[in-house]
Amino acid sequence: MKLSSFIVPALVAFAATASAMAGEADLKLPDVKTVTFGGEMTGMHLMMGGLLVAVLGALFGLVQYKQTVALPAHKSMLSVSNIIWETCKSYIIQQGKYLAVLWILIAGAIIFYFGYLEHKGLRDVTVILLASVLGILGSYGVSWFGIRINTQANSRAAFASLKGYPLPVLGIPLKSGMSIGMLLVSVELFFMICILCFLPPELVGPSFIGFAIGESLGASALRICGGIFTKIADIGADLMKIVFKLPEDDPKNPGVIADCTGDNAGDSVGPTADGFETYGVTGVALIAFLAYSLGNIGNAGEMCGKLIVWLFAMRALMIVTSLASYYINEAISKAKYANLKDFHEEAPLTWLVWITSIISIIVTFVASKWLLGGIEYNGQKLENLWWALSVIISCGTIAGALIPEFTKVFTSTTSGHVD
Repeated sequence: MKLSSFIVPALVAFAATASAMAGEADLKLPDVKTVTFGGEMTGMHLMMGGLLVAVLGALFGLVQYKQTVALPAHKSMLSVSNIIWETCKSYIIQQGKYLAVLWILIAGAIIFYFGYLEHKGLRDVTVILLASVLGILGSYGVSWFGIRINTQANSRAAFASLKGYPLPVLGIPLKSGMSIGMLLVSVELFFMICILCFLPPELVGPSFIGFAIGESLGASALRICGGIFTKIADIGADLMKIVFKLPEDDPKNPGVIADCTGDNAGDSVGPTADGFETYGVTGVALIAFLAYSLGNIGNAGEMCGKLIVWLFAMRALMIVTSLASYYINEAISKAKYANLKDFHEEAPLTWLVWITSIISIIVTFVASKWLLGGIEYNGQKLENLWWALSVIISCGTIAGALIPEFTKVFTSTTSGHVD
């Protein structure tokens, strides 16, 4: 069965739906809980498995945080780290107040658009508003967690460097980065599965739209404000150094703390909230595309449900592959570099990226074959669909691994372009 026999009807259906000007909150999803895979495995089984993975992933992130905090550090380093954190906390609290005011304005726009222009009922509008709050809180919460663990990891990494072994100094940022990343995607996956599986079908569409609005609002504000803050703090610290003729990072300059806070705001709060939003909005967009293109076709409802379940299964499996790759890379790094005082510091991170990519690609093909190998459309099997979708995902995975390699050509200390 050619893949075009699936793509063409899907695009036609999508165009027809778009021409009918269906509102975003009119999204109707099939019952993913009743679709079956391999005879006895249902969509609900896989979704609950994904929910369990999300919970375990979030717990892993919290455990990594506890392990980071338990690492030794000199009291003077902890003191500086705490000063930076208190300044960061003041910043993030102010950001929360700003987001609350901004949400009130956006809530008015939501009420006007969905209530007045789209003629939605009170229940639908209320669900969209509540889901938008959930999205904002998600972006804000992971940003708070990210900036907190970063300020904890900084002093521990500085103290670890006193021993003269590079690997522990690299391991602490990797640990904190995995903590943020795992918590971020796990919380997002948990929210989306709960919306899809536990809300009434007629409320799922409005909930996803509200959730996407909220996390986009939170991410845009936190990203932009974080970038502005770090630039202002950096320039302010530099001006103080010039005026008072202070050396770089002199503790007599209070702007140094502001600069460190700005670095955390710009390089932690913004990207963390942005990652949360990107992971969620792309998922909502894919679900909406599947629902609009296939959900309204009578004989394609089951196929639409299977593809949505497959999408969430892939996301859950990527959490598992990331965890496995992290521990594999940790074992390899310890075996190769634990007793070395000089090695190429980029190597452990590069290994982690490629190990994760390779394992993820293998798991993608195996899982897609099992979930979509027997999928049918109009009574005919789509033999090529599983590997076509696997190739598409794998291209994105490979691109994510290759982009850093191309960047290293112009930034790595081992590159001939870098002097």
